[in-house]
Amino acid sequence: MAGLVAAAEARRLGAEPLVLEKLGEPGGSMRLSSGVVWRHREFAQFRADCPAGDEQLQTRLFERLDGDLRWLETLGATVTERGTGNPLTTGVRFDPEGLTAALVAAANATGRAAVRCDAALTELPDDGPAVLATGGFGASRELLREHVTAEADHVFLRAAPGSTGDGLRLGLAAGGRVSRGIDEVYARLMPAPPAQVEPADLVRLSQLYARYAEVTNESGDGYSTHTWSEIDVAQWAARQTRARAWLRVPRGQLAERVRERSVEEMVDAAEAAGAPVRRDGDDVTVETVAGITTTLGGLAIDTHAEMVRGVFCCGADAGGIATGGYASGLAAALVFGRIAARAALGERP
Repeated sequence: MAGLVAAAEARRLGAEPLVLEKLGEPGGSMRLSSGVVWRHREFAQFRADCPAGDEQLQTRLFERLDGDLRWLETLGATVTERGTGNPLTTGVRFDPEGLTAALVAAANATGRAAVRCDAALTELPDDGPAVLATGGFGASRELLREHVTAEADHVFLRAAPGSTGDGLRLGLAAGGRVSRGIDEVYARLMPAPPAQVEPADLVRLSQLYARYAEVTNESGDGYSTHTWSEIDVAQWAARQTRARAWLRVPRGQLAERVRERSVEEMVDAAEAAGAPVRRDGDDVTVETVAGITTTLGGLAIDTHAEMVRGVFCCGADAGGIATGGYASGLAAALVFGRIAARAALGERP
């Protein structure tokens, strides 16, 4: 998303952007998402949820998102729902395919194609500014093993397959440095093998009820989630043996709801997908695996999204925003994608 946003903004400002897209179609992990772009309603809550994040970057995100959402709508991005269903947050849900199409059309606005697919970025250009927006390293087991978890071979990858750390490698080679939270990821508990999980089912099959369950690892050691997003339990699971966690839910809790779904509906979906589910008397136990969507750490940037002189970074390649917790990756991609484009063209408000 961040690369397309940067290209659309650069085109609006009169530049001729070129997007080198590694995959066969644009959009990256945005196409796999629920399409919700959100921020915390209160900045204090943002800081409380992501206490180790860069406060200046967080302020930019918080203050600019609403205006940038309106800009997205002017491009024709399809809104499917206003609101997030969470009283702590505010935002808009877009159709991911429609959002992708709107951004591509804006990037190509003058009729000159800006998006070149099946074209990986292998080196930084020496004839102008560059924006790194390659999706982080959530799909690289090698980099996950180096920075996040020794169980990288076992985690489920919810990321776009192109998100293998190209931006991180290029940025470090250019003199950049890693941000805080390089060991942190946005993850969800997913139905464990032999479950079959297709890309279209990544959101539907997420198991988001650790708050109502007894959570244990393979050795029986327990964990109590302490965040509303449950990102902490997913990160914990990613570091357990085989990246596994078992959720034992009392039958009396199955009717509880997490936004639009009940716990029972989530359990039934995991079972239908083929996950090991055990129903014993008054309890239901689901075996899950940590599913990594994206990295939260990456390259360090300033408030103009600049990493080193002439090289800008946004999206999951840029770290330090949600460090210590959880915030909308699509929101950061939107806000800092536009900031990166403007700064690359000499505008630094």
